[in-house]
Amino acid sequence: MLGAAGIADSDVMPAIRASSNGRLVAVASRDPERARAIASRHSVPVVSPTYEALLQEPDVDAVYIPLHHSAHKEWALRAAAAGKHVLCEKPLGMNAAEAEEMGAGAERAGVLLMEAFMYRFHPRPRDFVAGLRDAMYVNATFGFTLQDPANFRLRRKLGGGALLDVGCYTVSVARWILGEPVAVAASARRSDGPDGVDLTVGALLRFAGGTTASVWASFEGPEEQELTVVTKGGRERLERPFSSMQPNPYQLMVESFAASVLGGQPVALPVSDSVANMKVLDWIAREATIS
Repeated sequence: MLGAAGIADSDVMPAIRASSNGRLVAVASRDPERARAIASRHSVPVVSPTYEALLQEPDVDAVYIPLHHSAHKEWALRAAAAGKHVLCEKPLGMNAAEAEEMGAGAERAGVLLMEAFMYRFHPRPRDFVAGLRDAMYVNATFGFTLQDPANFRLRRKLGGGALLDVGCYTVSVARWILGEPVAVAASARRSDGPDGVDLTVGALLRFAGGTTASVWASFEGPEEQELTVVTKGGRERLERPFSSMQPNPYQLMVESFAASVLGGQPVALPVSDSVANMKVLDWIAREATIS
């Protein structure tokens, strides 16, 4: 565990402990007390003094990176250079260029790299998407109220903003259903000040054949998650498509990643898909008119 972020503590570390093919070996954090506390909670035998030291641990086959978005590229590349496979929190990078660089670094090092889009491993959204026929329109929303002004998601230099943090999910599911867009129109509302980030983003995506998708991401409203698909046969709806649920999508994700590592097989979510997703996010960011 390269970092002791909340998602590592609450979701990914328990998932690895419960998995059939993985174990927690070491954890590192820039806050030593936090590292010791999280190691104690999850029975992790080694607390490495630095991220660099963790990457030298001989028993570590792979690392999970839950750091703020702007740190993903650096530590994914360092981990790959150290011969460690990498499961990296979404979004994979700050932009498509970073994601491509990360993929190239992993390929050079002969290690696997996968973006941690846990929802893609759960049978409920998988069965929902597989059962769609003749989809014409997708509406995907993901938002919540971000109340802590010190949260990194409100700092531009750290990769903050609703588009990268939760918009990546809505774009991902729209592409999963309809493919790659051919046109984008978008609008955004940003926070005040020189370090302002997008608080709410909405975009309309057009695909080949005239199908369309509306995606919405926000840090300003009540928690909102919904996926609606209009097909030629009717309307299909999936509530809370991106949330934790039973069975545990984090456990399904880490087991899939570990199976690829142990079996020498490609990961279930290739870097090429992550790069394609980042390209659409970049496109939305470029096209967004500011209000």
